Amino acid sequence: MRGALDPTWLIHCSEDLLVLNKPSGLLCQPGRGPALSDSLITRLQQHWPEAKLVHRLDRDTSGLLLVALAAALHRELSVLFAERRIFKRYLADVHGVPQLRQGVIAAPIAKRQNDPPLYGLDPAGKASETHWHLLESNGGNSRLQLEPRTGRSHQLRVHLQSIGHPILGDPLYAPAGGNTAIKGVARLHLHAAELAFVHPCSGAPMHFCSVAPFCLQAC
Repeated sequence: MRGALDPTWLIHCSEDLLVLNKPSGLLCQPGRGPALSDSLITRLQQHWPEAKLVHRLDRDTSGLLLVALAAALHRELSVLFAERRIFKRYLADVHGVPQLRQGVIAAPIAKRQNDPPLYGLDPAGKASETHWHLLESNGGNSRLQLEPRTGRSHQLRVHLQSIGHPILGDPLYAPAGGNTAIKGVARLHLHAAELAFVHPCSGAPMHFCSVAPFCLQAC
């Protein structure tokens, strides 16, 4: 069953572009079967039938998402993503405290299984790169600022697990039982917090920010 579009999710609306703050737990597009028919794009298309996703976020990731209302803009924004000309910044709360203040994770990723989708490091996988910076720590957990230079499925989740700091609330990549042991962690602590680019049709600089809807919890 499809839900309603919450007007508070819409943070920008123009004749050719929507920018939304997607909540955690909502698919970007419908999956297979009636149980997965509800999604952000199906809700949007009830109001804007021409709406098309420019990119996607995982179901449990919240934050900024671009939706094109014109075919020309959809093509141009897709090119910007492919050419890595759209700046993306995420916030993530992770298990543990990194020894360094910042770093780069450059490790290829490949799909390991389909149901549920699961990814992992693989020398034969697709090249993937994530830059991270430590913002703060609290009782053995940390908040990181993340800048993915590629856009692979589950990239941030897999990369952070690979360095021993999986994201809090991650049902696939965090240690078993590690999330329920932390009071208040009821969702994946990953949020798409910033997007910046030059509008490919108007040439106007576009910059959007969103505050993370979760707090850094101590162990």
